[in-house]
Amino acid sequence: MFDAVLIAGPTASGKSALAIELARAFKGVVINCDSMQVYRDLRIITARPSPEEEAQAPHALFGTVNAAVNYSAGMWARDAAQALGNARGRGLLPVFAGGTGLYFKTLLHGLSDMPAVPDEVRMRIRAQAQGEPSPALHRRLALRDPQMAERLKPGDRQRILRALEVHEATGCSLAEFQGRRGSGLLDPAKCLALFLAPERSALYARINARFEAMMHQGALEEVRALGARGLDPALPCMRAHGVPGLLAFFTGQASLEEAIIRGQTDTRHYAKRQFTWFRHQLAEFRWIAPEEALAFFRQRLAGDAL
Repeated sequence: MFDAVLIAGPTASGKSALAIELARAFKGVVINCDSMQVYRDLRIITARPSPEEEAQAPHALFGTVNAAVNYSAGMWARDAAQALGNARGRGLLPVFAGGTGLYFKTLLHGLSDMPAVPDEVRMRIRAQAQGEPSPALHRRLALRDPQMAERLKPGDRQRILRALEVHEATGCSLAEFQGRRGSGLLDPAKCLALFLAPERSALYARINARFEAMMHQGALEEVRALGARGLDPALPCMRAHGVPGLLAFFTGQASLEEAIIRGQTDTRHYAKRQFTWFRHQLAEFRWIAPEEALAFFRQRLAGDAL
């Protein structure tokens, strides 16, 4: 008996449609494994399932987080544990679907035991960082925590800020905590896990077309509303693919055409990183062409139910 189904893959590979189909066929619940689809502010630009799609099967952890929250993998692990417990209590098959590799790794292997950072410390560090270029923050980190500074690129603003926060709160390097790992929520041996691997050129064409479709579906207005909130640009939600370019358009720093091209390019680059990450980090996943996945799952799950 499989404890859960895991559907991973690059963005625009068809994960959501497959997850809904399986949840309908095998009495399941679709549980989100995408770090941007958790935000309620951005349904269109993150390709979150539509209300009509969500009505086809139970869904969990989609659009539940305010964009002002610095949502982390640790927070997701807490929420995923609750969603998993709810699914089991209702006799539903958990169908985890998304493209965030760290979420799947956390699900199967646990997360590094990170310290809690007090809100006042986080707010102070981020206030000090306002308007300061990422390379300058990296130099500041190198003085306080050279071990982490050596691991991080000067442009990786979010992780640099996280390292500064942890050092400020604990006096220790973030590297010391990264080696401490808890247990996962699922046993990999009892899960059916697939990575949807489309042909690259077809995937990239689909990404480009989908981004243009998003513009007609209201993505521009969605990002305009997000920008009007005046949130910290270092927040994860503000870095969703497409958001930085469209915000640049609203401030006159880019044309709409340039913003769209940037969104498409960033998304294609992200898809390439997803392929690389899963290949090296999660050997438990079987790679398969998207068009073959539904038949594979149906065969395995039907046999599992006998």
